[in-house]
Amino acid sequence: MRIKCVVIGDTCVGKVLENCLKNVIIGDEPCSLEFWDTSGSEDYYRLHPLSYDQTDVFLICFSVVVPDSFDNIKITWFPEMQRYCPGIPFLIVGTKIDLRDDPLEIRELSRYSQRPIISEQGRKLAQELGAIKYVECSAVTQEGLENVFDEFTNLKPASSKCCIYK
Repeated sequence: MRIKCVVIGDTCVGKVLENCLKNVIIGDEPCSLEFWDTSGSEDYYRLHPLSYDQTDVFLICFSVVVPDSFDNIKITWFPEMQRYCPGIPFLIVGTKIDLRDDPLEIRELSRYSQRPIISEQGRKLAQELGAIKYVECSAVTQEGLENVFDEFTNLKPASSKCCIYK
């Protein structure tokens, strides 16, 4: 079985997966997770729906040290996902957790009266929007990356895939 996972979120939040493939077991069945990364740049917004057809699950990503990227989940990414693929399951993923306690990041955020996003905020947003779960990871330290992949083993196959060509 193949599971298509589209990764969405702002530019520079640490979501690049280079359209990779990962093999997992879901239930007793071997599955291939096929990750499709989309550009977070506004220049490419109109092209995103071309990636959405036949999507089984979405990862909506934000950087824990870029509060605007967290806010944009509700402003941009969740509404877009619901517009084109209502009912498709999704995870919310906080990235760059290795920088959450970094003094330089904290100092820079404080210049704008901001703070890093904490886990509780991510969990609350996931619950509010109806996500499968909220998970966090760091590509630099590899912390939490396996948790992101492990969440797919708990997925129940969706009754339908996203179909934008009706």
